Amino acid sequence: MYFWPVKIGQITFTRFVAAMAIVISHFNKDLFLYKIKFISDIFLRANVGVSYFFILSGFIMIVAYHKKEKIGYLDFYRNRVARIYPLYIVGLLLYFLTRYSDFSLYKTLLYLSGIQSWIPGKALIANFPGWSISVEFLFYLIFPWLYNYLYSKGNKSIWIIALLIWIGTQVFSNLYINSRSYKGPHTDSHEFIHYFPLWHINEFLIGNLAGLFFVKNHEKKNYDLAIVLLFTGIMLSLIFIPLNFHNGLMAVLFVPAIYMISCNNGLITRFFSMKPLEFLGEISYAMYIIHIPLLYILRSVLWNYFQVSQSNTVFWIYILILMAVSAIFYEFIEKPMRDYLRKIRF
Repeated sequence: MYFWPVKIGQITFTRFVAAMAIVISHFNKDLFLYKIKFISDIFLRANVGVSYFFILSGFIMIVAYHKKEKIGYLDFYRNRVARIYPLYIVGLLLYFLTRYSDFSLYKTLLYLSGIQSWIPGKALIANFPGWSISVEFLFYLIFPWLYNYLYSKGNKSIWIIALLIWIGTQVFSNLYINSRSYKGPHTDSHEFIHYFPLWHINEFLIGNLAGLFFVKNHEKKNYDLAIVLLFTGIMLSLIFIPLNFHNGLMAVLFVPAIYMISCNNGLITRFFSMKPLEFLGEISYAMYIIHIPLLYILRSVLWNYFQVSQSNTVFWIYILILMAVSAIFYEFIEKPMRDYLRKIRF
C-alpha cells in the first residue's frame, strides 16, 4: 500500500467552494444571483454542498488513518472533538447574540449534545448549520469500528453493503418526497428526510470507499479536462434533474471529482494548491458554522445603525466580513483549541 500524505492541498480549496455555495443559498433570494435563471437554479439547490462535505469527510478520514493497523477509540474521539467542537460552540453563542429570545435550556442541551438531527422538528434548533455536525458525530462514532474490523482487514463485504445502502437511500428518499407523507419545506417530514443522520450514512461510506480506492490505486495524471467536464455535469444536474440530491445522489459525480482532483498534476491542481486558496479551504468550516449567526448580527447592525438593507450591498459586506471573521476564528480559536484539546489525556 502506498502511504499518501495526510493532507491533500488541492482538495482543501474545494471545501471553500462548497461552503460558499451554501452561504449564498442561505442568503436573501433578492440577491442579484437569483435574477439569472440558470444560476438561480444552481444556488437554490446548493445545499448539496453539505452532501459533498459528508463524502469528502469519509474520503479524508481514510487518507488520514490508512497507515494505522488499528485506531484507538478514545484518541480518535478526542481528536475529532478537538477539531470541530470549539467553533461548534462559538456558532451557538453568536446565534444567541441576536436570537436571545430563542434561548432555552432544552435547545441548548440538544445542540451541545449533537443529537438534534435525530429528533424530527428539532434538527434546525439554534444555529441551524449545526444539524450537519450532529450527523458528523454519527460518522465519528462508527468510523473506528468500521476501520478496525472492516477496512484494515480488507473485508470486501463493505463495498456491497455501502452500495446497497446508497441505492436504498436514493430510492427511499425520492419516493418519500413524492408521497403523501411528505408535507413540504418547514415541516417535520422535510427535516426527517433531509436531516435525519441515517439517511446520510451512505455518503460517508461511499467517501470511505473512495478513499480506500485512492490510497491503493491513485495515479498522477493531468485530469484538468475531466475535472472541468465533471464540474459542468454537476452544474447541469442541479439545473435539469428533478431529483432529491440532498442524501448522496451526487456521489456519482462528487466521488470521481474528488479522486481526480486529488490525483491531478495539471493546471487546476497548481491553482488550487496556491497558499491563499488553500487557506480559504482551511477556514471553510468556520465560514460554514458561523455564517447564519453572523448574517443575523450584520443585518441588525447595518439596519439599526446605518439603515442599509439593500440585499446586494449587504451581500458584499457580509462576504468580506465573513471571510475575515472566519480567518480570525481559525487562527485564534480553532487551531489553538484543537492543539490544546488534543494534548488532554484521560
